[in-house]
Amino acid sequence: MPRPLVLGNGQMLINFDSSLNIRDLYFPYVGQLNHVGGHYCSFGIWADGRFAWCYDKNWEKTIGYKHESLVSEVSARHDKLEIELYINDAVHFTDNIYLKRMTVKNKAAKKREIRIFFTHDFSIDESEVGDTAVYNPEIPAIYHYKRNRYFLANGRADGQLIYEFATGIKRFGGAEGTWRDAEDGRLANNPIAQGSVDSTISFRMFLDAGEEKTLYYWLVVGRNYQEVRDLDKYVVDRTPARLLERIETYMANWVNKQDTHFANLPQNVVDQYKRSLLITSTQIDRNMGAIIAANDSDIIQFNRDHYSYMWPRDGALVAMAAIQAGYPELVTQFFYFCENSITDKGFLLHKYNPDGSVGSSWHPWVEHGRAQLPIQEDETALVICALWEYYQKQKNLNFVQFCYRGFVKPAADFMMNYIDDELELPLPSYDLWEERRGVFTYTAATVYAALQAASRFADILGEEEKCHAYAEAARKLHKAIMTHLYDEDLGRFIRGYLVKPDGTLQKDSTLESSLWALFAFEVLEPDDNRLINTMEAIEKGLWVKTEVGGIARYTDDYYFQKSREIETVPGNPWIICTLWLAQWHIAKAKTTEDLEQAVELLSWADRWSLSSGVLSEQLHPYNGSPVSVAPLTWSHATYVATVGAYLKKYEELTDITCQW
Repeated sequence: MPRPLVLGNGQMLINFDSSLNIRDLYFPYVGQLNHVGGHYCSFGIWADGRFAWCYDKNWEKTIGYKHESLVSEVSARHDKLEIELYINDAVHFTDNIYLKRMTVKNKAAKKREIRIFFTHDFSIDESEVGDTAVYNPEIPAIYHYKRNRYFLANGRADGQLIYEFATGIKRFGGAEGTWRDAEDGRLANNPIAQGSVDSTISFRMFLDAGEEKTLYYWLVVGRNYQEVRDLDKYVVDRTPARLLERIETYMANWVNKQDTHFANLPQNVVDQYKRSLLITSTQIDRNMGAIIAANDSDIIQFNRDHYSYMWPRDGALVAMAAIQAGYPELVTQFFYFCENSITDKGFLLHKYNPDGSVGSSWHPWVEHGRAQLPIQEDETALVICALWEYYQKQKNLNFVQFCYRGFVKPAADFMMNYIDDELELPLPSYDLWEERRGVFTYTAATVYAALQAASRFADILGEEEKCHAYAEAARKLHKAIMTHLYDEDLGRFIRGYLVKPDGTLQKDSTLESSLWALFAFEVLEPDDNRLINTMEAIEKGLWVKTEVGGIARYTDDYYFQKSREIETVPGNPWIICTLWLAQWHIAKAKTTEDLEQAVELLSWADRWSLSSGVLSEQLHPYNGSPVSVAPLTWSHATYVATVGAYLKKYEELTDITCQW
């Protein structure tokens, strides 16, 4: 199930499902550790002896965010309970505080007592063993703890404290959890439980016919009891209403700090751009700088692993989008992360955990009895490309000197030497989709761009010998790309060459969307006929010919494949691949009219977002529902990058200043 609402501050990240359950709570790193782990922290309503959890099918909900913020805007109506709810959720921009404001309206024609319940199903540090849940009357509040993790829940309903509470055993010895205790409208007030535990708290209101009242609920997270107690006191003293106002004001100011002129873009595209910036920011860890791919834990059901890793590929492309949008401060730590992660041989590995440790991988060090490097070379190359973008915006020579010595130089030396002597193309590595090993046009394009950038860095820092060496390596690579990766018979570029079991290379002419890299990384000018033929082939051959539309990754894409009708559905449509096509239309535009197709594709991506504006990785080719994870950071960053490219081109074509 996708996560239509994500709230976070770079240290604490909370994800909600479409039923408004909290399904993921990450702390102290974004993406690590998940203290809910796909279980359910829910709320329920009791009135007149009837009870309904938030996931009851009779709730009618609308889910979204308030304008220019990540404060949720949710309405829910339950006709059988005769209750309406209006809900705002937010995470504080610096402190680890989650706030909920719930306005409850009594739709019945009589005065009623209404009770609201909140459940807490934590598995602290991703384990149910050894947790404690306790009610402390001194605060008064419920808190869960284990070692250096504390989670405190509290609230006020029409100014009143917690009404009842319960702690108990869950999913062990036949016990379901205290949530079951809530369904009769009462809680047992058991004050402490240890082991595999959960808790529930309740609030009550007395509402006249048609009357509405407001409840505030909050959850604070810290490393010890005193920290969460201080945060709880901070919420009480400042009042949750004022804190919510501050959060909303801060976010609106942050997302508008560049005062960008959006030219002739429609409002829905502008709104999605700003929302994508905000969502992207929640997926970047402020401790270590890891840029996390996605934090939708439901993907675990697919192969018992997740997307809560820092892929250098995703990270670098997200970093470039943030830098181009005028938010370099978001990603400065990312470069330190990469500098600390590079191997002594000069390359980055497949992926990393948010704390900087090496992540899980399926790239082997040996295959068919031959040793190999388990890498995607583009991941190393793209970080250098992102660093160059950073320097162009910031002109920070001290930072560049540090990164050049610690990352650029060893990485560029590796790439300069990791070249096939005969083909003069990069030696085999895994493709950007992590599915096959070979020599790929996309990878070669990123390495070319990285060597070009490394040469410029060396020039700036007075390393003349390295400047010439990297530039010459880039020149030879460019020639090899044109010689070996362009197919005269097909009239377009090919995906590349696959490594066969005997170690030899086999030509792979599969139509591949990532050939976008040829113009994105300036291997060829947009008006080069070879590039035009390639991109037109992608637009024609990879477009999904259903009502959904969109561009597939490549012909006969098997990942989460929904159709074998390859002529109609070459693969599921991907947000990033479709936006790459939009970037192509932008790159080759000669007039503002030429930009119209890019606007249509930007609107397409917004149209197929969730109701909240969250963008998934893929779409179902026949109904447009999200496939795989949502949100995908890369999707949102690509949206930001595409709008940025549009504004830059519009400015070139009209002399109207758009960008910061």
